[in-house]
Amino acid sequence: MRIDIHGQHTDVTPALRDYVAMRFERLGRHFERPFDVRTVLSVEKTRQWAEATVSLSGRVFHADAEGSDMYGAIDALADKLDRSLLKEKERRVDHHRGERFARVAALA
Repeated sequence: MRIDIHGQHTDVTPALRDYVAMRFERLGRHFERPFDVRTVLSVEKTRQWAEATVSLSGRVFHADAEGSDMYGAIDALADKLDRSLLKEKERRVDHHRGERFARVAALA
């Protein structure tokens, strides 16, 4: 998994980079093949905003989150992306595969 982090109206410190990498680390467990994550962290007056786009084998997922501080926004963003990728993984699983093998074994 490759993570690109950009800042808009803010500097992305090494601490923020490490925190984003740590929180997005769990996204990689859903799929075996590598994917790209593009993250934008922005500040507008008192509003802390984080958004990310995940490119995964022809599909694109986008999520954004707002928090009282940047770390809270990153936490909320990671949770949203985790739910989206988990839903995509469940959608791709063939739920009839086990049933088919059970029928073949019963007929034999």
